[in-house]
Amino acid sequence: MCDYSLHSIKSRPAKIGDKLTTRDFGTGTRGFAASENLSVAVCVPPGTELAFAHGVKRRLARLWPWQDQVIEHTTAIFRQINKEKMAVHHDALEFPDGQIVLLTSLSEGQQAAVLQLPAEAKTAVEAEVQRRVAYIG
Repeated sequence: MCDYSLHSIKSRPAKIGDKLTTRDFGTGTRGFAASENLSVAVCVPPGTELAFAHGVKRRLARLWPWQDQVIEHTTAIFRQINKEKMAVHHDALEFPDGQIVLLTSLSEGQQAAVLQLPAEAKTAVEAEVQRRVAYIG
């Protein structure tokens, strides 16, 4: 999905094989941009598997914006967190060690590829199960 502050940005849904770039869209959040057009936000559904080109760089604190922490994993699953809270960021990545990092806290310019999208639910029960698995509260 695209975080609430990206709703005013031109966007499109993610596709398998997409090459994405982390980008600051100037709206108070970072998200994924289409590598072929950095002004287009790519909305990733919860449960999507991503592969990064390198260890993922995370901005530490606003006091020292030049410092990054490197997360040594190169794969992650896109999740949404804190959905019950309206005006907070929801888009996050879950890494293999269970660490969850908000997408908006990643450093700009990192490359990722969409490996797999979640399966489409065929019944209401499947849809509910997918919703519970993809959302971390």
